[in-house]
Amino acid sequence: MPSEETEADIIFINIMMNNSKCVKCRRAGIKLFLKGDRCFTPKCAMIRKPSAPGVHGRKRPGRLSEYGLQLKEKQKLKRIYGLREKQFGIYVKGALKKRGVSAALLMRRLEMRLDNVIFRLGLASSRKQARQMVLHGFFKVNGIKTDRPSFLVKKGDNIVFNESKMKKPVIEEIKKKVKKHNLPEWLELDGESLKSVVKKEPTESEIGSGVDLSKIIEFYSR
Repeated sequence: MPSEETEADIIFINIMMNNSKCVKCRRAGIKLFLKGDRCFTPKCAMIRKPSAPGVHGRKRPGRLSEYGLQLKEKQKLKRIYGLREKQFGIYVKGALKKRGVSAALLMRRLEMRLDNVIFRLGLASSRKQARQMVLHGFFKVNGIKTDRPSFLVKKGDNIVFNESKMKKPVIEEIKKKVKKHNLPEWLELDGESLKSVVKKEPTESEIGSGVDLSKIIEFYSR
């Protein structure tokens, strides 16, 4: 039987795991929408405790250096899309190599990830849940089972649930949720069959990340 200290440690770890996502939002100063439906309710930490975490959170933060500002914006965007440092860096460097506005190219690439598209369609309550659904083979793209969250969809692609997954009880809950979901203009979804299509590539105004993308481009251009 575990000791009292061990039990206390387990309780502490569980609390930290449940609250860690909210701490990231409070530290970033904006909603990162990491906890699904909770982020749209009054229980959201950014509504209840909008100050930075920690005992000194309510104090006015010190002035950040230019490097600090760039790093902060990079961390925001990386956490919004749930990417690791190396993977995020590949996306940014790829955008820098292409002709065009690097910030717009970066956001378009992030938005066209399959896990993000599933989230935008309202088929998952968070990008993390969408990623898990993709990994477990819930979806087909153009008739082909696709279990890679980083898969990049393109204009005209059709996304449907795998036939075997349509029998799961969760599907009925998803159908109820999508009826209330605010669908982006660049996506189309049939609320009954849950078949969707990518109508076009999203524009910068349609994405609205709430992040200063110029700081991120400057960070990787050094």
